[in-house]
Amino acid sequence: MEAVTVVSLFAATLSTVSFVPQAWAIIRSRSTEGISLRMYLITVVGFVAWLAYGVLVRQWAIVVQNVVCLGLSSFILTMKLLPQAKKEAVADALTPDAMRDEEERTPSKQG
Repeated sequence: MEAVTVVSLFAATLSTVSFVPQAWAIIRSRSTEGISLRMYLITVVGFVAWLAYGVLVRQWAIVVQNVVCLGLSSFILTMKLLPQAKKEAVADALTPDAMRDEEERTPSKQG
């Protein structure tokens, strides 16, 4: 495999995976307080543009990466826009049962 391919795959993987910690933090904390709405609006529009570009030039690696990034960033944006009760419902639906049981046994860190 050529060095340029390795570097591009590495960069694409890091870019894609970079949204996972934020999405998981939202699920666990049920809070989007520190997240910039403008930033995620711009990010989502950017991924839509990259996705369109990938389709137009028929570069399926670009399409796949941007579909995943668009999904994760759209999730974060959606959670930012939802009222708190809906955030909690979504987070409850996405939290594994074992983790939910552990959180119930662990004393809350909130005041």
